[in-house]
Amino acid sequence: MFATLINKLKNDTYITLETTPGHSPVFTPTIDRIEKLGLHDLVDGFSTTDNPLAKLKYNALFGAKMLQDRFQKPVIATMSMRDRNKIALQSDLLGANEVDIRTILALTGDPATMSDQPHTKGVFEADSSMLLDIISCFNSGINYAGKPFQTQPKPIYPFAVVNSYAKNFKTLQKKIQKKIKHGAIGIITQPVYDIENAKKLLELRDAANKECCPENKKAELILGVFPITKLRTAQFLSAHVPGIDVPNRWIELLRAAHERSPQEEYKVGFELSKELFEDLKALHPKIHLMTANQFEIAKDILI
Repeated sequence: MFATLINKLKNDTYITLETTPGHSPVFTPTIDRIEKLGLHDLVDGFSTTDNPLAKLKYNALFGAKMLQDRFQKPVIATMSMRDRNKIALQSDLLGANEVDIRTILALTGDPATMSDQPHTKGVFEADSSMLLDIISCFNSGINYAGKPFQTQPKPIYPFAVVNSYAKNFKTLQKKIQKKIKHGAIGIITQPVYDIENAKKLLELRDAANKECCPENKKAELILGVFPITKLRTAQFLSAHVPGIDVPNRWIELLRAAHERSPQEEYKVGFELSKELFEDLKALHPKIHLMTANQFEIAKDILI
């Protein structure tokens, strides 16, 4: 299962779909929706998010286990540095290892000040590089303190994230190099909305790999795609989310469509998003699709 996913990442087309567990003790309805739409037949794997925006959600590791068991496809489980110290991180990895949750997305995490839980404090012993280093230790048969395990953990496949846009792209290249140096095999970008932006990111990936890695340790770039079907979404991403650049052309087209009707707004946004998806797939067929659980849109994009 994992070997197939990694081979596709390195040598073939590769598409994963993000799922966001809800503020609920049940994740099965989300999985049922995916199955009903047949999305599991259109992607190579899934991911589960880990309390995004510091809002309380169903556990990402448990959600990954349920998805993986249902569809027999790898699920990249997100783990955030915000909520765990190095003991908890390693404990979660040990438990996940035995039940074959072994593709891990290492995140630093959104600030705890954004939380919906009163007086929440972030742990943040370090950034996501520490989790990547912990995974490297596990893959060598030792814990983060250097103590050997009685039983060798099964291989863990680490992923990381990076912004899709920066005013200073040299800074972005250094961030990509850092992720690669700490062991990430796949680097997922924040949503990309421009083909030239995607080409620039691929150049940065190539430069980062050349700078810091032997041939067999090179990391692959995975382009994030988040379809926009509403003007307010485009405006929010453009104004409030660092590291994402929504072209003015998109905003103006969505504004004109919004003034005509909600149906026209959706139509224009979807057409822009679908065209982008096809162009990115032709340029670099390694894509992570994010739809905030709007799985009907995901299906329409993928088919």
